[in-house]
Amino acid sequence: MSSLLGGLNQWRHRLSVPQFTAVTGVLVIGFGTILLASPACSTDDVGLWEALFTVTSAITVTGLSIIDVSRDLTWFGQGILAGLIITGGLGLMAITTFLQGFVQGKSGLRHRLDKGRSLDEFGVGGIGPTFNRILLTAFCFMGMGTVLLYAFGFSDIRNPAERLWAALFHCISAYNNAGFGLWGDNLVHYRDNPWVNGVIGTLIVMGGLGWRVSNELWSNRKSLLKLQFKRFSLHSRLVVRSTSILICLGAIGLLITEHFASDGVIQTLPFWSALQVTLFQSITTRTAGFNTVPLSLETFSDAALLLMIVLMFIGASPGGTGGGIKTTTMAVLIGATRSTLEGKEEVIIRKRRLDDSLLLKAVGITLASLVFVVLMTLLLGLGPTPGGESSVKAFSFLEKLFTCMSAFGTVGLDLGVTAQLNRWGQLVLMVGMFVGRMGILLLLSAILGSRPQPRMGYPREDLYL
Repeated sequence: MSSLLGGLNQWRHRLSVPQFTAVTGVLVIGFGTILLASPACSTDDVGLWEALFTVTSAITVTGLSIIDVSRDLTWFGQGILAGLIITGGLGLMAITTFLQGFVQGKSGLRHRLDKGRSLDEFGVGGIGPTFNRILLTAFCFMGMGTVLLYAFGFSDIRNPAERLWAALFHCISAYNNAGFGLWGDNLVHYRDNPWVNGVIGTLIVMGGLGWRVSNELWSNRKSLLKLQFKRFSLHSRLVVRSTSILICLGAIGLLITEHFASDGVIQTLPFWSALQVTLFQSITTRTAGFNTVPLSLETFSDAALLLMIVLMFIGASPGGTGGGIKTTTMAVLIGATRSTLEGKEEVIIRKRRLDDSLLLKAVGITLASLVFVVLMTLLLGLGPTPGGESSVKAFSFLEKLFTCMSAFGTVGLDLGVTAQLNRWGQLVLMVGMFVGRMGILLLLSAILGSRPQPRMGYPREDLYL
């Protein structure tokens, strides 16, 4: 036993940051699964498999579910689910790096720099103070949202304790971009409630921006009120600009596609109600997974679902609580495309030249993510069901692609596919959620390991493209 413990101790000291992050994520999911499957947290309808899927969805802040949270989980179980959402949303990678300081002990300047590059650049000074500020910012937002939802949003809930818990749980889920709701229809009941739409939408956006951007916005709030952006970093300007554009284009796109669609879900709604629905859906589609209207092939057109797939693929911003390839990655690719069309040899964005390594990373993230989602779609539903029939026949390609993109982008929107999948299909989604939350490049780095840069150079040669 002592030799086994000694071997494990040496093994954990040899783990790289990406490997340590992946291992910690798996351990947290395993512990949460056992806890959520216990009688104190759930009913007899929740076995180990249902608990595993739910915990994976919570840790990866996705929101896909094969159980009814209000019916199948006790109050204690709902509290555990909220804690898992906070753990995953506020940064499983940040928590892992914080814990790694205790595990690996000594941490030199170079090691801290490497950890910073790998995990959203938390800085040379260590992650402890930064993580404390992240927690403080998050709890301030969630606290204010809870007060507003309790006072104005969920005023129809008569029981004060139930109303307080509903407000708190949905604020936790919204800020962490999880998309879990306490009701089977999510937020459809509050479709026309401006307080619910406004508070949930704002928390989703602030959580998706990332702490670094929200902290910079607060530090330069006087310049922000005067619409002066010179003091802001290029990163913050790109994140805010990209987020605003995507929200507006998504809302306008959904409004147009559903206006011309036959039997569209918003066709019978007044204009301002339809605008509120499409604006909220544009916000939540990129990161969170809430919905104020029923979501299915019958309620949304193919064009609208395709637009949602694109928004889910782009996702939130680096350091935020959402998934996707990130807004800055898309901004770099658009900047590279523009520079190419203008005949420039360098990528210039907002009068700033970007390093070639950023372009390579952006291309790598996008291509690897596309390949992974396509592979997920191919594998989804291939496993046999207990009755011997394959569930792949029950769903169209658009439904499978939408569900896989929702899982990989850690969004959580569902067309009614997830609960009907066999266990093989649900396993595919769990892997997709885990990879999407950790980051495709981080997981590849954990598997392949880091390789030293070659000392020799190679001759250049042109290709025809």
